Amino acid sequence: MATTVPAEGRTSRIPTTTDIVRARITGNKRDAWGTIFKALVLSALLFAVFILVVLLVDVITGGWEVLTSRLWSFLSAGLRAQPGDAGVFQGLRGSFWIGYYVVVLAFPIGIGAAIFLEEYATKGRFSRFIELNIRNLAGVPSVVYGILGFAIFVKTAGALTGGRSTMAAGITLAVLVLPIVIITSAEAIRAVPDSIREAGYGVGATRWEVIRSHVLPYAAPGILTGTVLALARALGEAAPLILVGAVTGRLASDSGMLDVSQLTEKFTAMPIVITTWAGRPDAGFRALTSAAIAVLLVVVLIANTAAILLRNHYEKKRR
Repeated sequence: MATTVPAEGRTSRIPTTTDIVRARITGNKRDAWGTIFKALVLSALLFAVFILVVLLVDVITGGWEVLTSRLWSFLSAGLRAQPGDAGVFQGLRGSFWIGYYVVVLAFPIGIGAAIFLEEYATKGRFSRFIELNIRNLAGVPSVVYGILGFAIFVKTAGALTGGRSTMAAGITLAVLVLPIVIITSAEAIRAVPDSIREAGYGVGATRWEVIRSHVLPYAAPGILTGTVLALARALGEAAPLILVGAVTGRLASDSGMLDVSQLTEKFTAMPIVITTWAGRPDAGFRALTSAAIAVLLVVVLIANTAAILLRNHYEKKRR
């Protein structure tokens, strides 16, 4: 990085080694294509931010009346036929337990699979075949996972999961995001410098000790980023839940948020509630739809914040 120092009342810029090497290679010619490329990627970034801001403004303004006039009743009330009485509690409860299954099932299995592929598996055709299939599974449409969940967790294992239940939906979405967790975790582990592993082996540590004490802490920021993306996708998916059997009426009970007895009963979730309300012609439900989207965004942001705090914690320890 170039620095400036005072010289005879003026400031002069001292060229760095990078500046000198670049000047010798390019002959001090202006990098026109580099400037164009920089402008293009900056335009892409600004366009993406603009779209995001427009969406947020539209959602918040649309649901502002509901969020400011009856926020608590909106969060605590169940699904109702009248928009003035309707709330998202049952949707929040379903999304909470779906997220729970993703965290409990997809995260440990996915991170474990990534550790095995990167640290233990012999590199060869078979491991490349497995990695290729995992990457292909990450691109499979979510509706296909919904059909898989319906066939296995609703029909075949219905006696265990309760059929069209929260448990079947949670396991289905855990399977859906599992390839994403494996891929992002494997990339984070692969980015750990070999010198860190060699330093551990050099002091007599076993492979497990090197992985636990050196590789995983160094790769933790990347792993956490991937898990947050996977959780956000799981909380926002609607198509698999429709196939697994999510409903917006005739729920079996009005149990509490942490009541595990409703895991084998009929369920709904925030994406289903939003989709159903968005299809109703009543203007009151349109406001409820915007308010429900805002609530779901807040839930995802809370999860992201927790992951970012953990990521910053591990990054500080890595320095």
